[in-house]
Amino acid sequence: MYFYVPLVCPSPCYVNVPAYSIAPTYGVYPYQQQAFFREEDRVPIRLKDYGPEPYVVNINQATKQNNTFRTALWTGKHLQLTLMSLKVGEDIGLEIHPHLDQFLRVEQGQGIVRMGKTKNNLNFVRRIGDDSAIFIPAGTWHNVTNTGNGPLKLYSIYAPPQHPHGTVHRTKREAMETEHH
Repeated sequence: MYFYVPLVCPSPCYVNVPAYSIAPTYGVYPYQQQAFFREEDRVPIRLKDYGPEPYVVNINQATKQNNTFRTALWTGKHLQLTLMSLKVGEDIGLEIHPHLDQFLRVEQGQGIVRMGKTKNNLNFVRRIGDDSAIFIPAGTWHNVTNTGNGPLKLYSIYAPPQHPHGTVHRTKREAMETEHH
């Protein structure tokens, strides 16, 4: 069996090449030949702050596994990632970060995000659910509320970091008490 393979030349030209000698047009690096998520990725992840050391994690698994209101998973000099789990009907709490941008991603559940320039005028309202990405510019009042029937699992990226290295707030109440001190 033969295929006609076009060559790069000024006019159309073809070469008669046996099919068994045609290499695939895609390639994989040796480290990509294994499945992306290995068997050990299915075991529970130890949820602690791994920053500022280099770190790789299955973020979907870590986020869904987290059952605390807030746990810092990685804190660096210029960026922080925290995992959050909101109970049914619970919200993050109306807040503003004057000097940092924030990114939220929902991995499980559903809710509503509200944002605005003033705390009394949250005129940006959107439904959120699995795979929603939320971008919160510095100086924007915002709140996220769980409107689903199960926990709302999400992670938050702050740039620069917002919470001390190793932060774990098991409940919203604990978070509020810690932040008021």
